[in-house]
Amino acid sequence: MTPGRPREFDLDERLDRALRVFWRQGYEGTALSDLTEAMGISRPSLYAAYGNKEALFRKVLDRYMETAVHVRDALRQPTARTATETLLRGTIAVTTGEDGPGCLMVHGALATGGASAAVRAEAAARRHASEDALRERFEQALRDGDLPAGTDADDLARYVCLVWYGIAVQASSGATSDDLERAVEIAMRAFPGR
Repeated sequence: MTPGRPREFDLDERLDRALRVFWRQGYEGTALSDLTEAMGISRPSLYAAYGNKEALFRKVLDRYMETAVHVRDALRQPTARTATETLLRGTIAVTTGEDGPGCLMVHGALATGGASAAVRAEAAARRHASEDALRERFEQALRDGDLPAGTDADDLARYVCLVWYGIAVQASSGATSDDLERAVEIAMRAFPGR
């Protein structure tokens, strides 16, 4: 048996190209021809390297989460307040930047038909995992005395996620970073103090 011909392209770099297409057009709005054109590869190469469109989208979601450093940075902050503020302000930077028309996990798979239910469920599962991570961070803050006793970590995580994903929706609708920064100021005034 002879070994296969080595790939002539960088898998991660092409995955980043696919990410930008899905980010702009959503899952259902993206055709395979859009992906092959943006990635600069043939359809057989796409299938060989990444699988079908759904498998590629899952890999893109993985890549998106790997590159979402503002989320990791937020969860490492010393207080629940700075964690939340870092998350929300980082989201503004990402979703209003040149490459980021909103959030891939929010609008990339929300408006899908029945045939794409698995993709919608995958994106929802990842959003729930993010909410769980926030809840755990807030539970730790409660144990540390960083949040007022009686604060409901579930409710607070849900609230922060509403603002977090709302930023992404507003950004995809054309809200400016200044508009969103003012909204974060209001949200932070509502955040529980010591």
